[in-house]
Amino acid sequence: MNIRERQEELERIYLSPYAALSSKSKGRRIYEEKCSVRTDFQRDRDRILHSKAFRRLKHKTQVFISPEGDHYRTRLTHTLEVSQIARTISKALRLNEDLTEAIALGHDLGHTPFGHTGEQVLDELMKEGFRHEEQSLRVVEVLEQGKGLNLTWEVRDGIRNHTTRGNPATLEGQVVKLSDWIAYINHDIDDAQRAGVLKPEDLPEELIKVLGKKHGQRIDTMIKDVIATSFGRPFVKMSDEIYDATRRLRDFMFDNVYVGSTAKTQENKAKTMLRLLFEYYTGHPESMPPEFVKIAEEENVERAVVDYIAGMTDGFALKKFKDIYVPSSWPLEI
Repeated sequence: MNIRERQEELERIYLSPYAALSSKSKGRRIYEEKCSVRTDFQRDRDRILHSKAFRRLKHKTQVFISPEGDHYRTRLTHTLEVSQIARTISKALRLNEDLTEAIALGHDLGHTPFGHTGEQVLDELMKEGFRHEEQSLRVVEVLEQGKGLNLTWEVRDGIRNHTTRGNPATLEGQVVKLSDWIAYINHDIDDAQRAGVLKPEDLPEELIKVLGKKHGQRIDTMIKDVIATSFGRPFVKMSDEIYDATRRLRDFMFDNVYVGSTAKTQENKAKTMLRLLFEYYTGHPESMPPEFVKIAEEENVERAVVDYIAGMTDGFALKKFKDIYVPSSWPLEI
């Protein structure tokens, strides 16, 4: 037995009967010889981690557009927090930690510049609509390296179904779906308080009594509840009490931070900028990089432009807008 085969054997011995085994994966779209060292899910994790799309997440907005300060979350730090929470839960439930990590690291690869603001704009502009989870899947299936990453079915399913409307086929995918919820609700509260948008006393008292007053306490409560409710069972979920409190805390964040707060004052500017970029590139598709010109020729221009804009970081989108629409200074001739 080589190293990979020994790891697959350990999975069969140790993991829960409800865990996804790498040796039983539904496989890849294109057949590949297996690695002698890493399982298929470990290879998927590594491919995502080394991708350009993953690196770009460090310069994409989580909630606060162009914040002044080094401690606000970006899409990359959000992804890492989701991964940490998901791995903790998976380990406790004896699920496949490698599959969980791969899904977590890849779940937001298709997110737009300027967070959900960018997603809303592209959803309005694209005839068939735009959802970041579908774009994340397109990144790993089509866009990255010009041919996709050829990931396993289980990882792709988890990426596609990580949002509230999704229904992951594996328990590992269900773990990531809940971990995404746990991560963004709590770190967005932390960032909102850092920005002065919320004060600690603004959080509803009845929810704090259930979940915890401090950031770490709330995350601890939620994680332990998921583990206690799901251990030894063929599903991953919160108890009714903790789920209801978490959902109501999320609703509070929508009412007080995500919509109409001072944290969102730059949204209209970002929306206008992305709409103008879309208008320009649909009229001048030849101005895009060659790989997107190819998509325009093989699929359609709108699809190519959305792929191009969705992959931009906040700073790159701003630079392109300035290059196209803002007059530059005339060079001095001496």
